[in-house]
Amino acid sequence: MRLTFLGTGTSQGIPVIGCQCEVCLSADPKDRRLRSSARIEDGEDRLVIDCGPDFRYQMLRSGTIRLQDVLITHEHYDHTAGLDDLRPFSFIHREPVRIYAQPEVLDNLKSRFAYAFGENKYPGSPEFELLPAHWNKSFEIGALKIQPLEVNHGRLKILGYKIGEQLAYITDANGLPEETLSRILNIQTLVINALHHRPHHSHFTLDETILQIEKIRPARAWLIHMSHHMGLHEVINAGLPPHIRLAYDGLMLNLS
Repeated sequence: MRLTFLGTGTSQGIPVIGCQCEVCLSADPKDRRLRSSARIEDGEDRLVIDCGPDFRYQMLRSGTIRLQDVLITHEHYDHTAGLDDLRPFSFIHREPVRIYAQPEVLDNLKSRFAYAFGENKYPGSPEFELLPAHWNKSFEIGALKIQPLEVNHGRLKILGYKIGEQLAYITDANGLPEETLSRILNIQTLVINALHHRPHHSHFTLDETILQIEKIRPARAWLIHMSHHMGLHEVINAGLPPHIRLAYDGLMLNLS
């Protein structure tokens, strides 16, 4: 199984439009972050987690030519705005792209992308198969067992995902229920959000994320969904424990 970070930034991406901070002006490619998304490959199976406004470019940049399954964490724009760009994959495979999300999120998507649903669909619109995901019910994609995880994002209950026995992917969190923590305890690879250093109403700060990592005790942890206020990639990485690292766009991890 291989994980590719397609994007590791927060909702504005980095550089932020009009910003003149040192991160947004950095020449280091690791400081340039598209909206958070990830691709997972396992044999012939391909899936992505979240499908934001940078999705088309992420697919082109990563050379993705096959994709049939998308796991959605929640309905916010930076995680769903690219759904229309799944259209080529439904044409390539001649079957709908499968979208997994909580039932209320699927209802939200049907409303926002109404032209792709219903009896009188717009010609050429993407073909989707909408599949409900519940945090206490696992399902399979090919040989991969997918276990949705309950995650607190402010007042919103969203999903993280445990994939196989090696990987847990959590974004936009500011709280993890005890049951979620128990399901990913001692996981090999943890991917988890860390917005920046100041308290936030719906995202972990860097220090809060480190506390969660200490509870979970993964072999390695990779941080995502970072804003430009986090700081320069190389500077922040240098101050982290050796098993915790900032992820960056294009990073590939072999998980076995």
